[in-house]
Amino acid sequence: MDLLALADFTLVARHGGFGRAARASGRPKATLSRRVAELEAALDIRLIERGGRALKLTEEGRALFERTGALLTELDETVGAIASGGQTPRGRLRISAPLLFSQTAMGKLAATFALKYPAVRLDVTSDDRTVDMVEEGYDLVIRVNPAPDDSLVGRIFVRDRMVVVAHPALPRPDDGAPVRAIVRSSDPITSWAVSGPAGPARISVEPILRLTSLIMVRDAVRAGVGAACLPLSLASHDIAAGRLVHWADLDAPPVALWTLYPSRRLLSPRVSAFLDHLKDAFPTGTSAELAAYVEG
Repeated sequence: MDLLALADFTLVARHGGFGRAARASGRPKATLSRRVAELEAALDIRLIERGGRALKLTEEGRALFERTGALLTELDETVGAIASGGQTPRGRLRISAPLLFSQTAMGKLAATFALKYPAVRLDVTSDDRTVDMVEEGYDLVIRVNPAPDDSLVGRIFVRDRMVVVAHPALPRPDDGAPVRAIVRSSDPITSWAVSGPAGPARISVEPILRLTSLIMVRDAVRAGVGAACLPLSLASHDIAAGRLVHWADLDAPPVALWTLYPSRRLLSPRVSAFLDHLKDAFPTGTSAELAAYVEG
């Protein structure tokens, strides 16, 4: 089998089309099309359905891409590591990070990393969904409390917790009456289970605002519209300044931010460098440290 043709097919499949693959690689579209056709002829199978606007793999093409894409990526990284002496981070580093962390910390992290490692081309996307690292071509993902996955290796770099906060002028009901609340659009809640100095309790809520971003929720709480549940790292400075009041901690598992990468893939120098960069930014991994980094 022609490995170069196989690599070209993988490139086209990963980018979702000949045009996109050509733009990403800087190679002629006609060359990529010819190489894929040669691979199909050598294997005597059709890998790509022709005629549609969007690229569509055949069943055989999808199977080939799923089985060889990760192997070719690992081979490319191994060769790159050897060529660079195994030490100097270089090349493209694709990272997927959750929306809130991207909005509050990722810009600063990316900028300081780029200054430290100018030979790395950092590409960060914000996404709360569970991405397919291999199929979508990510080197590293950052996720909040991810589900166990045997195909991934990970480590926690920050721990946080959720707290219920409100504007100082908003009275906390003591008779069990529901409190006006600002919640995430995806949260179908009627109450918060909390823990405080008096022990476990439950706060009934009446959602009056549903917002997609926790930054938006935080801003609405500051305006005195209602109470909300926020990460402590996002609310701690407002609590310290008296702009918000800490009512209680949410009775829930801690919030853990993880870095994840494929377990079968060689850990490239650029991924190792970014993991070290996170460790330098958050040496103790506490919510207070994250809050200080965001505000700093």
